Amino acid sequence: MDLKLYDELTPWYRILTPVADYAEEAESYRRAFEGAITGPGRTLLELGCGAGHNAWHLKPYFQCTLTDLAPGMLALSQELNPECEHQLADMRTLRMGRTFDVVLVHDAIAYMTSTDDLRAAMETAFLHLRPGGAAIFAPDAYQDSFEEGCELLEGQEGSRTLKGLEWSWVPDPSRSICMVEYSFLLRDGTTMRAVHDRHEEGLFSRQTWLELLESLGFSPSWAPRPIGDGEFDQILVARRTA
Repeated sequence: MDLKLYDELTPWYRILTPVADYAEEAESYRRAFEGAITGPGRTLLELGCGAGHNAWHLKPYFQCTLTDLAPGMLALSQELNPECEHQLADMRTLRMGRTFDVVLVHDAIAYMTSTDDLRAAMETAFLHLRPGGAAIFAPDAYQDSFEEGCELLEGQEGSRTLKGLEWSWVPDPSRSICMVEYSFLLRDGTTMRAVHDRHEEGLFSRQTWLELLESLGFSPSWAPRPIGDGEFDQILVARRTA
């Protein structure tokens, strides 16, 4: 699938989602890690780091190793977080041969569109965690609470302005899939263009998440995550006890 947002549109990415917008969310991850692990929490592995926005807020507290499958996004993260280790890798197959105190899997987990893929990503997190460590999985939605919705998008930086729409919907309720459609109008000075970008994402029930994590040896629990305007959703904090 050609995901323009992570390829040809990477020069617009920070206009769409500024680094500062991640501060409250990243702090909730830090607190969740702090409450979940036993022993020190010094090293962090992020699977699917994207442009490195969470890492920018977390790197004062952790030595961060950042991985992503999209070269353009990894380049953005390297620009923002030059002191962090970066590796081009697929979260389903990455094997670094070392463990970390904590593992973060942000919204890139949404691109696991089958239970086999989802379990493979979870296994990668498990194998890279030390006993007593914890992983956070932060999907955007769950099948049993999903609601179709549209969100207006906008941003501006100098002569560049972005206006857009993000529309999430389910084409077939019998499948664990949702579609996220992005429609952008991009203005750069006197030049204007329109871009449509379609993302197919996994949509699994809360029970499926719990069962897969437990099958690998995780001890999972739910934790709140701020999503703006005083509202919260839920993320999974998965401890490795042995």
